Amino acid sequence: MKTVSSLLLTTLTLFALGCGYGSKTVTPPTTGTAPTIASLAPASATAGGAAFILTVNGSNFASNATIDWNGTAQTTTFVTGSQLTATIPAAAIAASGTVPVTVTNPAVSGGIYGGGTTAATSAAMNFTVN
Repeated sequence: MKTVSSLLLTTLTLFALGCGYGSKTVTPPTTGTAPTIASLAPASATAGGAAFILTVNGSNFASNATIDWNGTAQTTTFVTGSQLTATIPAAAIAASGTVPVTVTNPAVSGGIYGGGTTAATSAAMNFTVN
């Protein structure tokens, strides 16, 4: 009887240890919170002008969000969850035209089993270079 009990206990222990370990499922990332742009300040500049500070007002800005000028991320300063700033170089306004400005909240890692979020970019707001 002692042998049967020991064998049963060993079998149950091995079964318990074998269940669940190493078989964790990886959770895919979810869609990140999309930022929204409400306004740009200034909303325009003169072609050939000097570098300037662009203020983007809106909502859902992550603390590490970036302002994208014509598709290129600019060095961005987080002011609040509804305001960001970036210095736009003079070379970026050398010629007249319309420049799309967006804000991107970067992806967030979810750890060893996945999860996290994907990067999310706002709809574009146009900046006018006169």
